Amino acid sequence: TSKGLELASFYRGVIADVDEVRQLSPLPETETELRAMADYLGADEDSIYLKERATETQVKALPLDNNKVVAFSTHGLLSGEIKGLAEPALVLTPPDKGTAQDDGLLTASEVAQLKLDADWVILSACNTAAGDSPGASGLSGLAKAFFYAGARALLVSHWPVESNAATALTTTMFEKIKKNPAIGRAEALRQSMLQLASSKDYAHPFFWAPFVVVGEGGL
Repeated sequence: TSKGLELASFYRGVIADVDEVRQLSPLPETETELRAMADYLGADEDSIYLKERATETQVKALPLDNNKVVAFSTHGLLSGEIKGLAEPALVLTPPDKGTAQDDGLLTASEVAQLKLDADWVILSACNTAAGDSPGASGLSGLAKAFFYAGARALLVSHWPVESNAATALTTTMFEKIKKNPAIGRAEALRQSMLQLASSKDYAHPFFWAPFVVVGEGGL
């Protein structure tokens, strides 16, 4: 989200103000989420990119087409949500000085230029499918860009999500798949939603209802 920011100062020309990007609220629970997903997938430590390793420069340099699952756990911004942002973006760790190559915001147009061969892209971030605000581009922008880049299925959210609930949902989902790989992605999500809905902390639909599998959900 853009809470606490002076939106008019977020952008300077076409490059984001990295000082403002840096002021976005931290999401420490995302490390737990990513490590849990890596554990379920049997991925090693080198496949987890956190803090200073989680940059645009790093994402653009990685051979992502070697990975069948790619996950981002971070802030998601809609086009128009902050002044000067003409397309949706994922927030990554900004550099000391912003450039056209790396200003801390991985935009839809930059996503479309990635080379993927992913069965599943997990976007555990706010508003990655939403597009209800006037002029906002959600699924038609950011998520669609991942399909263009080579993803076959996406996990996205229709409204801003509570980060702890997102962590619980995604880790439970991967646990379901690990126990029964034949159930498919959409069914694993459904079972994870049911488990959260029956819990004390996340029973309200606000916590689990925004998520949806788009694309090849039955595999």
